[in-house]
Amino acid sequence: MIAIVDYGAGNLSNVKNLFDFLGEDSVITSDPAVVKKADRVVLPGVGAFGYLMDNLKKKGLDKAIIEAIGSGKPFLGVCLGFQALFEESEESPGAKGLCVLRGKVVKLRHGKVPHIGWNNVKAVRKSDFEDGFAYFVHSYHPDPNDKDIILFETDYHRKFCSGVMKDNILAVQFHPERSGKWGIDFYRSWLKSKDQQ
Repeated sequence: MIAIVDYGAGNLSNVKNLFDFLGEDSVITSDPAVVKKADRVVLPGVGAFGYLMDNLKKKGLDKAIIEAIGSGKPFLGVCLGFQALFEESEESPGAKGLCVLRGKVVKLRHGKVPHIGWNNVKAVRKSDFEDGFAYFVHSYHPDPNDKDIILFETDYHRKFCSGVMKDNILAVQFHPERSGKWGIDFYRSWLKSKDQQ
């Protein structure tokens, strides 16, 4: 079973509908116990970094997510759910992230912000995930300390990290569930993987 984490905002129905389309058992939940028991965990996110972290902590979901990742089960972070994995964000000074990955979330400093619409996604290392064309809606992106975990880069007036992969963690800045056939194939690849090593 796949747990889709509900912290009070996010693109939850589109993610659930995609899993339904693929014939996968999934549930939208704000119950930490369900997150801990799930075989896989997805954290979709929209809105502000501070709001997300406040709500995860109020519901006890932050500890459940960290425990799920630590147990080795496949985890997928989408958009703000990608950013939450890091230590902090320029968007919400003083708000502490999940600190699963080292680095800071920084604001896009080139081009029109927010970055909204379709853009290329380029895989920068070998994996089951290929180059594609994905849908973005964001003003910030993570800057990982460890550049070796970067899986995808996107060029928006300059290159930025649009996805990472480390052990059982896969996380992306774009919205695969809104990215047409390539996005569906992206989810299929994630579902086939036992982990992301």
